[in-house]
Amino acid sequence: MEKLPVDDVLYRFLLEHAGIRGALVRLGPAWREVAGRAQYPPALHAVLGEALAASALLTGNIKLDGALSIELKSTGALRLLFAECNDQGSLRGLARWNDPLPEPLQLQALPEAIMAITIGNVERGQRYQGLVDLQHASLADALENYFVQSEQLPARIVLATSGDYAVGLMLQKVPDEGGRDASHDADAWNRVVQLTATLGTEELLATAPAQLLYRLYHEESVRLFESRPLAFGCSCSRERVTAMLRSLGREEVEAALEARDGEIEVICEFCAQRYLFDRIDAEHLLSESPVLSTPDTAQ
Repeated sequence: MEKLPVDDVLYRFLLEHAGIRGALVRLGPAWREVAGRAQYPPALHAVLGEALAASALLTGNIKLDGALSIELKSTGALRLLFAECNDQGSLRGLARWNDPLPEPLQLQALPEAIMAITIGNVERGQRYQGLVDLQHASLADALENYFVQSEQLPARIVLATSGDYAVGLMLQKVPDEGGRDASHDADAWNRVVQLTATLGTEELLATAPAQLLYRLYHEESVRLFESRPLAFGCSCSRERVTAMLRSLGREEVEAALEARDGEIEVICEFCAQRYLFDRIDAEHLLSESPVLSTPDTAQ
């Protein structure tokens, strides 16, 4: 057990006796990289860490081609919250806000808030998007309700964040999962939920994934699958920035060149990568035929 990775990792597992599948994510350096890119207020720091862990967590039991993102927008102090995990295990996230942020930061109290989960490959035009009902204060409760509404299956989600770690645990009740039919054990789901309720925030943040799962669910016969490494990473590229500038049109591109003495600078908000375009670059990209499918953003 000591040889298993403990940070920046996703574990899928099965509770064989209960017929319940799950995923556990523990982020260390990847979370600190995201958190260190802005001076986030404490309440927003916590929610961003939870969202980042959740974005990886939700990829645990799906076949992912592209990326899964969680995005929240509102007209209140929290203007944007975005977290993404792609099929290579690369994570990125950010938030935009206006001071002062409400304390505590409750999702259901945000004015005109919309949260969406988007799955797929933007470049290939293959996308699925589901809206999350924001009737709950916490992200975990909102996501649990999302699974009930979208999949008609109960889920239990636990999220926790500190300055150093962001951790997420998800359980899903799936019929006919594992070594025996879960319907033969009518109390299995309630029993596992009660075991999960004994888990404190400090224990979740401080305990290595494999140790935590065996400590909680050893009587349910935990089967761990191969771990998946995670890391901070950004999908921005010069090609994506070029596509974004082309989509703006000649008038806006030329105005941007004029404003900066013949140069356009685009800085990725996720990773701070700088992209520079002079007048020759701009004329070249504007003269090219637009591609059929371009990403929604430059990053």
